[in-house]
Amino acid sequence: MPPTPPAEPAEQSPGPPGPAGQSPGPSGAAQRSTPPAEPAEQPAGPAASASPVSFDPPLPAHAERLLLTQSWLDLTFLHWPADPADVAPLLPAGTTPDTLDGLTYVGLVAFRMHRVGWLRLPGFPYLGSFPETNVRLYSVDAHGRRGVVFRSLDASRLLPVLVARTAFRLPYVWSHMSVRRDGPTLTYTSRRRWPGPRGAHSTLTVRTGERIAEPTALEHFLTARWGMHSDFRGRLLYLPNSHPRWPLHRAELLGCDEDLVAAAGLPAPAGPPVSVLYSPGVPVRFTRPPRRPN
Repeated sequence: MPPTPPAEPAEQSPGPPGPAGQSPGPSGAAQRSTPPAEPAEQPAGPAASASPVSFDPPLPAHAERLLLTQSWLDLTFLHWPADPADVAPLLPAGTTPDTLDGLTYVGLVAFRMHRVGWLRLPGFPYLGSFPETNVRLYSVDAHGRRGVVFRSLDASRLLPVLVARTAFRLPYVWSHMSVRRDGPTLTYTSRRRWPGPRGAHSTLTVRTGERIAEPTALEHFLTARWGMHSDFRGRLLYLPNSHPRWPLHRAELLGCDEDLVAAAGLPAPAGPPVSVLYSPGVPVRFTRPPRRPN
């Protein structure tokens, strides 16, 4: 259990949800675009071949294995390409970087978490709803399962941060955060409180655009992720999730001032993101991992 931080002060409420991400853009310019989970079996080595990228989850969310419910709302996805050799040491043992055309990617994803609920209980309206911004990488394991690896997850509610850190060993941190909407423009702010590095921050502003009818291979690769890989007490954990297909929209990046990527142990981005995407969001279910991976 981590040391107890100072009491959580009252904070600004996140902005209301709004109507409904991708696009390569020119450099320097605005662009369009309770109990822990059951650890999965530790694979012996890296994957020989990854499963095909799928728009839909590979398995339905069985009610008897339901672990968490939540909604992810008003999401903005920013992505930069990365050398797999730079990313590999940061991934859990038993996984390797997932790549597309020889490159892997670093993601900075800001959104509103809404009504997190345990098992079949209804979601909590206050404690389960908060802004979040995470830094994530892309992984594949020996069973060919593609996933996400979180390097950091900034959230504005202290209790969920403590639960995630102690029960799931996830790198959640407590931050002062807000999400504000002005018509089609969204601004996400975050400044880290505990455990640090204190002052690590991000301010992202995007203007949302039209719905993407046919996502590109890159947009599909970056968003169609049906599980999370993490190190859980020295063993590889794979936690599956399911949700409807992403409703992705083009977005224009109006401003990006952040050092969360560098604070997560990665090289600071050298230029603008190659992909900027927005989604109004989806309802999500996490289930316990199967005892024997498919």
